[in-house]
Amino acid sequence: MARPRYFTPSEVAAHNTASDLWVSFLGKVCDLSALMSLHKGDALLLPIMECAGKDISSWFDPKTKDVLKYVDPLTSCVRYYTPRGRFIHIPPTGPRSDWDSDFGEPWWRDARYEVGRLSAKTRWIRVLNTLTSQETRLQVCSEETLEEILQRYLRYNSHARSYTWKHNGQILDMSQTLSQNQVPDEDHQLEELLLDPDLFTPALLLHFNDDLTEG
Repeated sequence: MARPRYFTPSEVAAHNTASDLWVSFLGKVCDLSALMSLHKGDALLLPIMECAGKDISSWFDPKTKDVLKYVDPLTSCVRYYTPRGRFIHIPPTGPRSDWDSDFGEPWWRDARYEVGRLSAKTRWIRVLNTLTSQETRLQVCSEETLEEILQRYLRYNSHARSYTWKHNGQILDMSQTLSQNQVPDEDHQLEELLLDPDLFTPALLLHFNDDLTEG
């Protein structure tokens, strides 16, 4: 299986319009823009639109991966629990002649909408270009490899592959994560000590390959 792409909550939050709508839930990130277009004008889109760019894990049962259910006290029937209002692919509470259940997988189970995974823990790093002295702060996913972090950095330096990446004098393994490269995540300890994590952001140094000397 192909490795999933990881996203930060802020990246998901940037997609918050009807024509470009993402949500996250149960660790997944889904692009529902096509769903919004397919059902344009349907009032059942409103609960989804209200949560555009947000995490909606509270809508789901983490064990079944399905929308939460409850027993209706009036009918003793099992119903979907939708306090924000019924939404697309949720059946009506009673028989309806206009309800078409022949839509295949509901959108929350349809893999076609999934674009990646939501990072369980994001962290900030500083990327220092030793050739130009340029410093760039990046928010990255703890699950990302250095190669994937490099992909994020390309927007700031299109020649990033021409550099050797180092931390504390050690060459980083681009196929490994920050933690696997012994770049510690000290956010929790800094929080306990009431220290500003911005003052202790780890730095990755980029050395231009033409400037490297053989020792």
